[in-house]
Amino acid sequence: MGIILGIDIGGSTTKIVGLDREGAVSAMLRVRAEDQLTSLFGALGNFLTTNRLALGDVERVVLTGVGASYVNGDIYSLPTRRVSEFNASGTGALALSGQPEGVVVTMGTGTAFLWASGGEVEHLCGSGIGGGTLGGLCHKLVGVERFCQIKKLAGSGSLSRVDLRIADITTDHATTLDPEMTAANFGNLAEDAAPADLAAGVVNLVLQAIGTMTVLACRSCGTKTVILTGSVTTLDQAGPTFRDFEKLYGIHYIIPENATFATAIGAGLYSLKTERP
Repeated sequence: MGIILGIDIGGSTTKIVGLDREGAVSAMLRVRAEDQLTSLFGALGNFLTTNRLALGDVERVVLTGVGASYVNGDIYSLPTRRVSEFNASGTGALALSGQPEGVVVTMGTGTAFLWASGGEVEHLCGSGIGGGTLGGLCHKLVGVERFCQIKKLAGSGSLSRVDLRIADITTDHATTLDPEMTAANFGNLAEDAAPADLAAGVVNLVLQAIGTMTVLACRSCGTKTVILTGSVTTLDQAGPTFRDFEKLYGIHYIIPENATFATAIGAGLYSLKTERP
């Protein structure tokens, strides 16, 4: 039997993975383009060429993500299925993390919060704060919007020239709060803050806003397990930020390997799990 292609067509990038019928991932690729259809067909062509595959090697294509709605019918006459983004994200997150259940956070252009348990996935809520926020604000503030450029710039910035810390406003700190924690994002913005400082402030704002919502999601579901997926997980600040939330709220945050491709992987796995005999 041939390869199964799971394709996550997002708001700004397309992720494509190849899986065998046992669900093992053979290859992964991410492509960015100005529109979803260009991104989709560019990713598909690139994937086949890079992995020396022909259309005849593909058993089926499984589409998910917001851009899947732009695709009608089969792709290149290949059997093409569609899986809801929520089912794909929840399935992929549990498979990559090895967890039986948990709050799944997909941090892409925006952010979705899901409850995944076994074969069931429930959409809890969503937020417009995500990678799109990061790119838009950094473009306006420092003239940089590409994800890799923001990562590099923010890495050399200082939050002390942007954010107001708890230590800046009180000497009577709560025992559960680190004095270095942010009391107000961009609440202590220096007039001569460098572009790197501003980029670091935007990254911190986005990650902390998402982190706060994970706490509320966990409390609504009665869990302390959060699985983080999506492109925003690759930020160098993601790990340290969520470790701070871990210490403060006792929540266990997991960023599984290949978290960026969780939804694409989940699409392929979900199609295997639900395929008709």
